[in-house]
Amino acid sequence: MVDTIDKEKNKETKDAQTICEVVNNREGYTLTSFFADMGALATFTLRFFKEAFRPPYEFNEFLRQCYLIGFKSLGLVGITGFIMGLVLTIQSRPTLAVFGAEAWLPAMVAISIVREIGPVITAVICAGKVGSSIGAELASMKVTEQIDAMEVSGINPFNYIVVTRVLACTFMIPLLTIFADAIGLLGGFAGVNIKGDTSFSLYFLQVFNSLDFIDLFPALIKSFFFGQAVGIIGCYKGYNCNQGTEGVGKAANSAVVMASLSIFVIDMIAVQITSFFM
Repeated sequence: MVDTIDKEKNKETKDAQTICEVVNNREGYTLTSFFADMGALATFTLRFFKEAFRPPYEFNEFLRQCYLIGFKSLGLVGITGFIMGLVLTIQSRPTLAVFGAEAWLPAMVAISIVREIGPVITAVICAGKVGSSIGAELASMKVTEQIDAMEVSGINPFNYIVVTRVLACTFMIPLLTIFADAIGLLGGFAGVNIKGDTSFSLYFLQVFNSLDFIDLFPALIKSFFFGQAVGIIGCYKGYNCNQGTEGVGKAANSAVVMASLSIFVIDMIAVQITSFFM
């Protein structure tokens, strides 16, 4: 039974690698190679969902990846979130002042950050930082045959390498989004007080009065999909690298580009779905 499962895994891996070799060795990125790439990515995603519920469960590696992906990204996400809230507030004030609606500035900034700007900007930052890191790391492991060595030693490399990283991205990016939203609102408070005098309590009273459950819940749900997309695409590009050391850079670069594009596509779909309930 175990031999049969191992043969099925090896066959899936070889099929995915064959498709990736066809795509990676192309001279031009044609429509055919695009659909081949999407098919390989879909196969890789289905394999992830199968392996995610199959023991052994690598909790230690999962926690380590949560630390690397989540905690190590707090500084960058926090700085970006603060600047995001500050700039949005400063740029929006003149327009609202024309209509005498400066009192609505905290509410407008809060809704913009929580609904859209916070989740998307955080996910794009993670696509650049985390997605490229995962793609380069797995590609290096593939090139140096570390993944093959794990298979020979009886370890399931897909479970240990891919599943842990995708799950860590899926759970950490929503938490980073909440953190970015909070820091962004603090940046908005600083922006409001550059040319005004609003107390901390009054500012956040207006912020929380303007927010509703329908503002926070869809943004949090789509951030889970953002995290999963970043993790799966980064792992897919790195795990199927077949061009030697040159492929390491290509894997990191294509992981960032593809993950960023998928984030905007997911966001567009999520906005369309959310609009039916608002």
